[in-house]
Amino acid sequence: MDQKTGGELLVEALELHGAERVFCVPGESYLAVLDALYDASIPVTVCRQEGGAAMMADAHGKLTGKPGICMVTRGPGATNASAGVHVAAQDSTPMILFVGQIDRSMREREAFQEIDYRQMFGGIAKWVAEIDHAARVPEFISRAYHVATSGRPGPVVLALPEDMLTEMAAAPQPQAWSQVETHPGLTQMADLQKRLWAAERPIAILGGSRWSEDAVAAFTRFAERFDLPVACSFRRQMLFDNLHGNYAGDVGIGINPKLLARIKASDLVLLVGGRLSEMPSQSYSLFDIPAPAQQLVHVHADAEELGRVYRPAMAIHASATAFCKAAEGLQPPNEIKGAGEAARAHQDYLDWSGARPETPGTLQMAGVMDWLENNLGEDAICTNGAGNYATWLHRFHRFRRFGTQAAPTSGSMGYGLPAAVAAKLAFPDREVVCFAGDGCLQMTLQEFGTACQEGANIIVLAIDNGMYGTIRMHQERNYPGRPSATRLVNPDFAALARSYGAFGETVETTDAFGPAFERARAAGLPAILHLKLDPEALTPSASLSEIRAAAEQRN
Repeated sequence: MDQKTGGELLVEALELHGAERVFCVPGESYLAVLDALYDASIPVTVCRQEGGAAMMADAHGKLTGKPGICMVTRGPGATNASAGVHVAAQDSTPMILFVGQIDRSMREREAFQEIDYRQMFGGIAKWVAEIDHAARVPEFISRAYHVATSGRPGPVVLALPEDMLTEMAAAPQPQAWSQVETHPGLTQMADLQKRLWAAERPIAILGGSRWSEDAVAAFTRFAERFDLPVACSFRRQMLFDNLHGNYAGDVGIGINPKLLARIKASDLVLLVGGRLSEMPSQSYSLFDIPAPAQQLVHVHADAEELGRVYRPAMAIHASATAFCKAAEGLQPPNEIKGAGEAARAHQDYLDWSGARPETPGTLQMAGVMDWLENNLGEDAICTNGAGNYATWLHRFHRFRRFGTQAAPTSGSMGYGLPAAVAAKLAFPDREVVCFAGDGCLQMTLQEFGTACQEGANIIVLAIDNGMYGTIRMHQERNYPGRPSATRLVNPDFAALARSYGAFGETVETTDAFGPAFERARAAGLPAILHLKLDPEALTPSASLSEIRAAAEQRN
């Protein structure tokens, strides 16, 4: 067996396990890996900042189900990348972060950029380790793939001592990673069938990860046979066709009041894949804790999530993919007690998402969304980060297919742009549209350069109202008329795009949006459309002045 460096063994292992791309910011601490990548089949995307690189790896994992791979240097590089690791942790995304590390002989001296990564990432990663011997590289990479994807997926962090990467070793590679599925038991499925037969007001809520296009299709057929209303959890709207007759809406921020009432009045809630954390649970007010008043059937791939917050009436330890396949075998009763409820729930959703509120200013986001709904293909991928602007996408866009949404349930600002780059690189034939507020976009704006370098022809909607809008909204609600630290002085985003050799155009009226978007499409380049929004147009339901006035009246 030929001897190879630790860096060569690592890249060989990534090729074996099917790594599709590496997102990185280069560093001297892992030069041996970069050298091995020179001869490898894995494309390397050079990013501008490690947080952006890690968010790209997360988005790749979200959209493909395979671990996104990120490589960064020690110390400051790892610290920057922690933002993306946190997203992957809260979003249950498979991801592997490789961090260059100091020479093994220098440990415990606070050497240049030295950090104990087990301490640093221990609270947000599924597994953190340091590879001390080149011969063990294949073992560690195999374990990393399995840990990142098993149960509740999440991030793995592996530190790579610089001298280990140049150490010579002969090490056999194992078989390639394969997804481990946990299947529901036959008696559990029979029990679920009886519960569904008896239920008069059931509803399903889909969330989390471990889904696939086939799983979504299988659950759709199951929901049709049982006439079951189906809602999707926060930023997981792609898990069910939003125009299907069983779709009830999304359970997230600014939930449809009728959907909220329906869930509270239900007698059986089938929660598949999700955790019902703070946002979908309406700050943990939707269900009683620990024992919900509703009959809760919780399906999750990780046994530790079952009963962690909510004590389910029935816990099913299974991945979403395996459960949906089994659910297709369930038979509906001769007479469904809640017949017609799915159609009523769907109509409630259509009424809620179909309303087009008028907001202050010459550029109406409702008009922007109308144009996009009529002109985007069903396979277009939409990405966003955090901010009030995202409400327009979540409430008014109708996701039709699996794999068309990349958004952080962790609420991380700056996510939309790097996620869009990763999405376009993974699916170059599909249109990718990034929604980003002016504050959100500038968290990772430098990654537009990555898009240009890679030829990732995304279209970024820079929604500019000159402030950190969400924080300003909360300020006006709690301290009306006393804005503090929320104003932003922004660049000309369209001119910035053009300075990269990309397409940029400013949009200030509703009628101008459609033609500008078509020109961005036709340019065949990465593009930024700078949408100048009136600062008063804070949310679809209330202006800045209205929020302030309501707060002053309360006080």
